[in-house]
Amino acid sequence: MSTVLRQMSNYEIGRTMHPGQGGPMAPQAQPELPHPDRSEIRIEAVLHALADPMRLQMVRELAEVGKPIPCGSIALPVTKSTRTHHIRTLREAGVIRVDPEGTYRMTTLRRDDLDALFPGLLGGVLAGLTSTAANA
Repeated sequence: MSTVLRQMSNYEIGRTMHPGQGGPMAPQAQPELPHPDRSEIRIEAVLHALADPMRLQMVRELAEVGKPIPCGSIALPVTKSTRTHHIRTLREAGVIRVDPEGTYRMTTLRRDDLDALFPGLLGGVLAGLTSTAANA
């Protein structure tokens, strides 16, 4: 059995999104994402998250910027779904924090937490990235 898709008119879309009102749906607040507490961050998860070159690039860019930035603004040569996977891996490991802000998800490096738990780890990783890039 094949499914036939048809184009909906703006009126139908509005009626579908807000039955009885006929207008476009207002932007919905994004749900909070789960993050590990500082005490729940494990070195194994952090090292696993930092083992991928794309995730290392994301961490380097977040460290250079030093403030929250939208998830999609980090330049990576990957698809949106792959970017989402990398962000989730870093978030679940406790390396970054992702917070909703309007229609964006703002990404922040959890530098204070990582430095408190694993002194020198993040600085060493970032210094290694800098020296590797300089030698390339």
